[in-house]
Amino acid sequence: MNNRIAVVPGSFDPPTLGHIDVIRRAAALYDRLHVLVVHNPDKEAMLPIAQRLQLLERSIAAAGIGGDIVVASWSMGLLVDYAIDVGAGVLVKGIRSQVDITYENPMAIVNRHLAQVETVFLLTDPAHAMVSSSLVRQVATLGGDIAPFVPAPVAEFLDTGARDI
Repeated sequence: MNNRIAVVPGSFDPPTLGHIDVIRRAAALYDRLHVLVVHNPDKEAMLPIAQRLQLLERSIAAAGIGGDIVVASWSMGLLVDYAIDVGAGVLVKGIRSQVDITYENPMAIVNRHLAQVETVFLLTDPAHAMVSSSLVRQVATLGGDIAPFVPAPVAEFLDTGARDI
């Protein structure tokens, strides 16, 4: 495995400015970055995975994030299985609060035990600390303005009610 290849996993349902900030910062740290949409069986998705992939690609491009970035999805096993398949030695996770650390820490320990894959935590930009995909979904569902919380391609997509992109 290569510690110069990293995976940024998430449900990205929808992608937020916090996600884009973590992706930008991780892309500057690693030679190759895999932004991975994973299925979370504990959450009911608002957007199909194909739309999340397209929105991530458009949002990364709109943010001007350069580098060797792969946007993909994974639902065929453990996250570390994907990391091993692509030769990544690192998972990158954004941390907003102590709650995130409490949730992520056991998974990081298990991932290191299972596959010697390290987890790097990036603290969120304070401007995005209170934003989550679930909050954006709730605001969008109730007709609120989500533009301050999501990249322009996501805001345009959700505001128009479009289902094809």
